[in-house]
Amino acid sequence: MLRLRSCILARILSYPSASPAASIHRLLSAAAAAPAVSPEDPSSFAVEEYLVSTCGLTRPQAVKAIPKLSHLKSPANPDAVRSFLAGLGLSGADVAAVVAKDPQLLCASVEKILARNVDELTGLGLSRSDIKRLISLTSGGGHFRCRAIVPKLQYYLPLFGSPENLLRALSRSFYLIGVDIERTVKPNVALLQECGLGACDIAKLCRYAPRMLNTSLESIQAMVECAEGLGVPRGSAMFKHVLDAVSFLSEEKIATKVDYLKKTFRWSDAEVGIALSRAPSLLRRSKDALQSKSEFLISEVGLEPEYIAQRPAMLNYSLDGRLRPRYYVVKFLKANGLLARERDYYSMFTLVEKVFVQRYICPYKEAAPHLAEDYDAAHSGEVPANFKFT
Repeated sequence: MLRLRSCILARILSYPSASPAASIHRLLSAAAAAPAVSPEDPSSFAVEEYLVSTCGLTRPQAVKAIPKLSHLKSPANPDAVRSFLAGLGLSGADVAAVVAKDPQLLCASVEKILARNVDELTGLGLSRSDIKRLISLTSGGGHFRCRAIVPKLQYYLPLFGSPENLLRALSRSFYLIGVDIERTVKPNVALLQECGLGACDIAKLCRYAPRMLNTSLESIQAMVECAEGLGVPRGSAMFKHVLDAVSFLSEEKIATKVDYLKKTFRWSDAEVGIALSRAPSLLRRSKDALQSKSEFLISEVGLEPEYIAQRPAMLNYSLDGRLRPRYYVVKFLKANGLLARERDYYSMFTLVEKVFVQRYICPYKEAAPHLAEDYDAAHSGEVPANFKFT
């Protein structure tokens, strides 16, 4: 018991955000609390009831967990684990969620596994809040009750650049913790480096597509070849964006989307290649969204297909939230002789909202007092048939 108290004391003092006196009292009291059932009377310990009444699991969750906890004869270790998790800041609901995902966490040694993991992860730079999130994110695979989690995070943290970036990636794919670093992750990272991606590029790419790290090397090579097939060479500034766009899209789906883009925007092979090399995210846009933007930009605004292919970024903007309202403002100003010169639509579409308002709304408050009101209405999907003018 003395050794356990010393371990807990050292752990609490390592958390500057906690009040040492309050934390020590809380955790030592929890650790010293006697189990509700004597281990000498194993028949009186009902695992199912413990999971429901003490841990907060639903009855179906408890029934599902029982086979993994059938060897438990006493609540002593589960009580210690719950107290430890509470000391890290997990609420009763948090603990229930974690236990439901990984019932065997209740069997983990607080001193030999959980406390050591927390101590070493703190040494890697994770805060108490980070560790709390990490437990919740990785509980599905039972990773936090394994010592292997520490060396894996020791590799991932420099790769992702910060605990926040890593936790964001884990929220998208907690399988990163379970994948083999040497056999899978490192070869994939090496291939991405060979393609000209720097550490920051890889971190950003994998932050939003962490599956790039836990898939096979052959799959990554196929993605690289697909990206090059779209006309974007390795080492170019856009390569990482194209790689992200084609990741885990089959060749058939990509070919189908390319044909759809050509048909919808009346693009030639060369023009669709230009558009995708500059805005690869078009591969992930829905057909309905692309169709509506094509009808608006080509049929209503009157832009040429070649003009759009050279400036495909405009297709990433919201039709009702940006393109249509701004077009009607400029159209109104032109119709009423308020624009001194012709304005380029692409330049107008790409302005940040504050600048657009300063250039196209504010100067015309006296000449067109209702313009701002109609522009706001257009943002809400209420595009007036005619902007008012007095």
